[in-house]
Amino acid sequence: MKVIIVDDNNKKRPNKEEIEYRLNLFLEWLIYMFGYAIVLLLTSNLFRPLYVENFLYGFIAAILIYILNKTVKPFLVTISLPLIGMSLGLFYFVINVVILLLVNVILGKHFYLTGFFSPVIVSIFISIMNVIMEKLIIKPLIERCKK
Repeated sequence: MKVIIVDDNNKKRPNKEEIEYRLNLFLEWLIYMFGYAIVLLLTSNLFRPLYVENFLYGFIAAILIYILNKTVKPFLVTISLPLIGMSLGLFYFVINVVILLLVNVILGKHFYLTGFFSPVIVSIFISIMNVIMEKLIIKPLIERCKK
């Protein structure tokens, strides 16, 4: 029998600047998630096909959309690239609808999306609102906090 001794004293400990950098990245991500949750709640109030129960489920939905956009969406874009090209990019909104429907399946009755064509309109509206929220509110807020 062989015994291996592991020395944990040689681990590199993060310095104060590295910890502050990681904290700043997390706070920026949190600001984005709050902004996207507000966009989901606004969209829920404007369009009947989308229902979000409250801010907590809007925030959870924003996090799920973020995770699915980072994991599932690249795969969906890759396999549907010919359709995206033939439709001149309009099929990309259908992929956003698929992401919203996946969140619908995960959250159940707290977040749901109904209809066939109306989710495409909801997806386009959410995309536009996310861009507006990012450019007019989130980016200036983050820049102000960095000063």
